[in-house]
Amino acid sequence: MSIQGIMQPDHAPINAYEFLILDLPKIVFTKVDGAEEEVETVDLPDRSQASGGNTKPVEFTAQQALHHKVEVAALEVWYNLGRGNVAEGYKKNGSMVYKTISGAVAKVIPMTEIFIKKRKYPDVDMENAGDAGMIVWTFSAKLVL
Repeated sequence: MSIQGIMQPDHAPINAYEFLILDLPKIVFTKVDGAEEEVETVDLPDRSQASGGNTKPVEFTAQQALHHKVEVAALEVWYNLGRGNVAEGYKKNGSMVYKTISGAVAKVIPMTEIFIKKRKYPDVDMENAGDAGMIVWTFSAKLVL
Protein backbone atom coordinates (compact mmCIF):
# COMPACT_ATOMS: atom_id res chain seq x y z
CA MET A 1 0.00 0.00 0.00
CA SER A 2 1.41 3.35 -1.00
CA ILE A 3 1.20 6.20 1.47
CA GLN A 4 2.46 8.82 -0.97
CA GLY A 5 0.19 11.86 -0.83
CA ILE A 6 -1.15 10.84 2.59
CA MET A 7 1.91 11.63 4.71
CA GLN A 8 2.75 15.23 5.49
CA PRO A 9 6.21 16.32 4.33
CA ASP A 10 9.27 16.07 6.61
CA HIS A 11 8.04 12.99 8.46
CA ALA A 12 9.83 11.42 11.43
CA PRO A 13 11.58 8.25 10.22
CA ILE A 14 12.19 5.46 12.70
CA ASN A 15 15.97 5.84 12.41
CA ALA A 16 16.10 9.53 13.48
CA TYR A 17 16.12 9.55 17.27
CA GLU A 18 18.20 10.09 20.38
CA PHE A 19 17.67 8.52 23.79
CA LEU A 20 19.33 11.01 26.13
CA ILE A 21 20.06 10.40 29.82
CA LEU A 22 21.07 13.28 32.04
CA ASP A 23 24.43 12.99 33.85
CA LEU A 24 25.73 10.47 31.29
CA PRO A 25 27.80 11.02 28.15
CA LYS A 26 25.90 10.87 24.87
CA ILE A 27 25.33 7.18 24.18
CA VAL A 28 24.55 5.80 20.74
CA PHE A 29 21.78 3.24 21.06
CA THR A 30 21.35 1.38 17.76
CA LYS A 31 17.79 0.34 18.58
CA VAL A 32 15.29 1.45 21.21
CA ASP A 33 11.99 -0.38 21.64
CA GLY A 34 8.91 1.79 21.96
CA ALA A 35 7.72 2.40 25.51
CA GLU A 36 4.15 1.22 25.97
CA GLU A 37 2.35 3.30 28.59
CA GLU A 38 -0.65 1.85 30.42
CA VAL A 39 -3.23 3.32 32.77
CA GLU A 40 -3.80 1.37 35.98
CA THR A 41 -7.29 -0.12 36.22
CA VAL A 42 -9.57 -1.28 38.99
CA ASP A 43 -11.97 -4.20 38.80
CA LEU A 44 -15.56 -3.29 39.55
CA PRO A 45 -18.15 -5.58 41.19
CA ASP A 46 -19.90 -6.08 37.84
CA ARG A 47 -16.58 -7.49 36.48
CA SER A 48 -15.94 -4.49 34.27
CA GLN A 49 -12.91 -2.25 34.66
CA ALA A 50 -12.49 1.45 35.29
CA SER A 51 -9.50 3.71 35.08
CA GLY A 52 -7.48 3.98 38.26
CA GLY A 53 -6.21 7.35 37.01
CA ASN A 54 -2.48 6.68 37.38
CA THR A 55 -0.10 5.36 34.77
CA LYS A 56 2.28 2.51 35.39
CA PRO A 57 6.04 2.87 34.85
CA VAL A 58 7.08 1.85 31.33
CA GLU A 59 9.67 -0.75 30.46
CA PHE A 60 11.69 -0.79 27.25
CA THR A 61 14.98 -2.08 25.88
CA ALA A 62 17.83 -0.34 24.08
CA GLN A 63 20.74 -1.89 22.20
CA GLN A 64 24.30 -0.61 22.37
CA ALA A 65 27.47 -1.75 20.64
CA LEU A 66 29.70 -3.81 22.93
CA HIS A 67 32.87 -2.25 21.51
CA HIS A 68 31.85 1.34 22.50
CA LYS A 69 33.95 1.02 25.65
CA VAL A 70 33.39 4.46 27.23
CA GLU A 71 29.63 4.27 26.72
CA VAL A 72 29.46 0.70 28.01
CA ALA A 73 31.49 1.67 31.08
CA ALA A 74 29.16 4.60 31.83
CA LEU A 75 26.09 2.36 31.66
CA GLU A 76 27.72 -0.36 33.75
CA VAL A 77 28.59 2.16 36.49
CA TRP A 78 24.98 3.38 36.44
CA TYR A 79 23.62 -0.19 36.46
CA ASN A 80 25.75 -1.01 39.50
CA LEU A 81 24.26 1.94 41.43
CA GLY A 82 20.96 0.04 41.50
CA ARG A 83 22.43 -3.28 42.64
CA GLY A 84 23.10 -4.54 46.16
CA ASN A 85 23.00 -1.61 48.56
CA VAL A 86 21.20 0.74 46.18
CA ALA A 87 23.05 4.03 45.87
CA GLU A 88 21.57 7.48 45.71
CA GLY A 89 21.33 8.66 42.14
CA TYR A 90 20.51 5.28 40.61
CA LYS A 91 17.39 6.87 39.09
CA LYS A 92 18.00 9.46 36.40
CA ASN A 93 16.01 11.76 34.13
CA GLY A 94 16.19 11.83 30.37
CA SER A 95 14.16 11.99 27.20
CA MET A 96 13.44 10.26 23.94
CA VAL A 97 13.81 12.70 21.05
CA TYR A 98 12.23 11.89 17.69
CA LYS A 99 13.53 13.91 14.73
CA THR A 100 12.23 14.58 11.24
CA ILE A 101 14.08 14.00 7.97
CA SER A 102 15.29 17.61 8.04
CA GLY A 103 16.65 17.18 11.59
CA ALA A 104 13.92 19.19 13.28
CA VAL A 105 12.52 17.85 16.55
CA ALA A 106 9.19 16.10 15.94
CA LYS A 107 8.49 14.99 19.52
CA VAL A 108 10.25 14.94 22.86
CA ILE A 109 9.08 12.50 25.52
CA PRO A 110 10.56 13.46 28.90
CA MET A 111 11.20 10.63 31.36
CA THR A 112 11.83 10.55 35.08
CA GLU A 113 12.98 7.85 37.47
CA ILE A 114 14.87 5.97 34.74
CA PHE A 115 16.93 3.05 35.94
CA ILE A 116 18.45 -0.06 34.42
CA LYS A 117 16.55 -3.23 35.34
CA LYS A 118 18.54 -5.70 33.31
CA ARG A 119 21.43 -6.14 30.89
CA LYS A 120 21.95 -8.92 28.38
CA TYR A 121 25.31 -9.52 26.78
CA PRO A 122 25.30 -10.60 23.12
CA ASP A 123 24.79 -14.15 21.97
CA VAL A 124 27.90 -15.47 20.24
CA ASP A 125 28.21 -17.80 17.28
CA MET A 126 31.29 -18.93 15.32
CA GLU A 127 29.23 -18.91 12.12
CA ASN A 128 28.49 -15.19 12.41
CA ALA A 129 29.79 -13.07 9.54
CA GLY A 130 31.20 -10.40 11.83
CA ASP A 131 28.15 -8.48 12.98
CA ALA A 132 28.79 -6.17 15.92
CA GLY A 133 27.95 -7.60 19.34
CA MET A 134 25.17 -5.66 21.07
CA ILE A 135 24.37 -5.31 24.76
CA VAL A 136 20.64 -5.07 25.41
CA TRP A 137 19.72 -2.87 28.38
CA THR A 138 16.24 -3.00 29.92
CA PHE A 139 15.06 0.29 31.41
CA SER A 140 12.18 1.30 33.67
CA ALA A 141 10.93 4.89 33.58
CA LYS A 142 7.96 7.17 34.12
CA LEU A 143 6.85 9.14 31.08
CA VAL A 144 6.07 12.82 31.57
CA LEU A 145 3.49 13.78 28.97
